[in-house]
Amino acid sequence: MLNMEDKDYLKIFAHKVRTLREQQGLSQEKLAERAGLHRTYIGMVERLERNPSLVCIYKIANGLGVHASQLFI
Repeated sequence: MLNMEDKDYLKIFAHKVRTLREQQGLSQEKLAERAGLHRTYIGMVERLERNPSLVCIYKIANGLGVHASQLFI
């Protein structure tokens, strides 16, 4: 079970993923393609329905063309 601090990290991550994706004019489908993930997974991450693994965080960062650390600030 996630505590409040964990949920805060997920909110920051989800918001940053969506913001960067939209700034780059990418659909969830296009980001998923770039990241090697399924489109529904990206949507679930953005809606805080998934707790992404470290590997998926790096895949998403790569799909967005940013360092993974940028997804948490």
